[in-house]
Amino acid sequence: MTNARRGIRIGGWVFAPGLLPTLVYGVLLVLLIGLGQWQLDRAAEKRTALADKAAATDAPVMALNDRAASLARHEYRRATAEGRYDTDHQFLLDNQVQDGRIGYRVLTPLRLSGRDAAVLVQRGFVPIADSRRTLPELPPAESPARVSGRIESGPSVGMRLGDAADGRGDWPRRLQYIDFEAMNAMLDYPLSDYVLVEGSLTTDAVARRSDRDAWRFGPERHQGYAVQWFSLAAALTLIWLVVNTRRQTRGEST
Repeated sequence: MTNARRGIRIGGWVFAPGLLPTLVYGVLLVLLIGLGQWQLDRAAEKRTALADKAAATDAPVMALNDRAASLARHEYRRATAEGRYDTDHQFLLDNQVQDGRIGYRVLTPLRLSGRDAAVLVQRGFVPIADSRRTLPELPPAESPARVSGRIESGPSVGMRLGDAADGRGDWPRRLQYIDFEAMNAMLDYPLSDYVLVEGSLTTDAVARRSDRDAWRFGPERHQGYAVQWFSLAAALTLIWLVVNTRRQTRGEST
């Protein structure tokens, strides 16, 4: 039954929500549930990514001189490459941080032996010099070289604003983010669409890094955020019910 205020009588109580509070409640409820579901979707994506990374880590080591690779099919795959470094055309990925220091990731093309192709090798980190106008001295690159590491997309740089490369025409070229199309336009040979991150080929080392990443940014973290959003939705519903419920007054018609 409803009273004069179109409320619902429950025992000695009347539930009579107003139109505006109900509209606000409905909008907020949809928003909170949507955020919770988004976090669950992110958790599922991370779980799939970790499974793919583990499978790629356990796969046999690829020899890039014998077989072409792509980021879409071989991300996180362990690989080896032989060739000569093009030290005349190196890239410095800007705004990188390591051990509390700001600097660059050194990216050097390795021209593969026996193939008209090259892979971009991430050779390490160098801190900035005394002034940003002066580029740091780069670590030596011996040629011919045999490089081992993992196939990855390269370091993240956040938002991509403006051109990938700065306006300087000399080398090494400073990059704001990795853009293979822009880098290919600066070279007279094609680059593969991935970065070969130089490092150990041991499965255990990669697995330890994967476990560390999973702990910091893995599905459990997103699941925790989802629980928080759903809890806020439940709390909002409880507040809405309590605020709009009152004790029935004596003589009030039903």
